[in-house]
Order: sequence, then structure tokens, then C-alpha cells
Amino acid sequence: MEIIETGISDLLIIKNKVFEDARGYFTEAYNEKAMNDAGIKIKFCQDNRSKSSYGVIRGLHYQLNPQSQSKLVSCIVGKVYDVAVDLRVGSPTFGKWYGVELSDENHLQFLIPQGFAHGFSVLSETAIFSYKCDNFYNPQLEGGLMYNDPALGIDWKIPAEKALVSEKDTKHPLLADLKTNFVY
Repeated sequence: MEIIETGISDLLIIKNKVFEDARGYFTEAYNEKAMNDAGIKIKFCQDNRSKSSYGVIRGLHYQLNPQSQSKLVSCIVGKVYDVAVDLRVGSPTFGKWYGVELSDENHLQFLIPQGFAHGFSVLSETAIFSYKCDNFYNPQLEGGLMYNDPALGIDWKIPAEKALVSEKDTKHPLLADLKTNFVY
């Protein structure tokens, strides 16, 4: 397992070993011991999956304290552009974002710690997205950040006229108006 730093504290890309031959491939998607040995001591308790079509943008979502969530995300079918935004008050990278392409070809995983908003856009015809969480979903603590906030300037790699966004995701506040309880 290789850990790739993003330039934002605690936000990491995980590159697992992939063994390929004429039959296909094998990779270990998660190994608690290997993560612990790499200094990542997150206890995951919930696995989620979503299926989406080209142009879908989901996010930017987070869950507030006391049940904020770290996520280990990957794309197991297709290709997505995955984005995390630092919402930790006091962080030198507060309001900064990082994006990475995740696909069934590159097998990369994105480790998004507590205190970040998360979202992705679907770049392939369809995508199946998988994420592990270290806290259970709690709708009372759910929050969001406007996916197309001009202050963020995220390029979702989807033409605006092809973007499919839920009504809920078009009503989140801008970063300047965001109320958060994350502390760096």
C-alpha cells in the first residue's frame, strides 16, 4: 500500500497493490492492520454504495460533530472525479479543495477525514461508488456546501448543461455563509 499526500493535512490518496494476469485482477480493498501500520487508525463501521449515470454531481456533503464522518472512498465500476473541501476552522487550508480521479482502472482510494465536505461527479456512462464511514449516518447532523460555489471554483469536469444535480444539493449554503463545528 502506498500513501500519497495531497498537500492538505490528513487528506490522503491510497494506492493498493493490484495483481493482474490473464484472468483479471486481485486487490485488497481494505486491511485494518496495513492502515494502522501506515498511521491511519480509523475504525470504520458502515459501508455505502451508490450507482449514478454520466453527469451526476453528488455533494458537497458532510456530517457535523459529534458524529462527523471520515470516509474511505473508491469507484468500483466506471470513473468519477472526487473532491474534498477542508471545513476545519483554524486549518491553514480551510476552504481549499483537492480533487482526484477514481476509477475501476486506477483502483485508487481517497481517505477523507472528519471535517471535510465531500462530493463527486460521474465521468463514465455509469459508476458504482463505494465508501466506508467511521460514524453512522445521522440525518439531524447532515450538512452541505454549494457544489458550484464561485469562491471554491471546482471544475467538476462535466459541462454545465450535462450536470445532473439533486434539488437538495442546489440549496446548500456558500462557503462564506457556512456554519460548521469542525476545529483543526
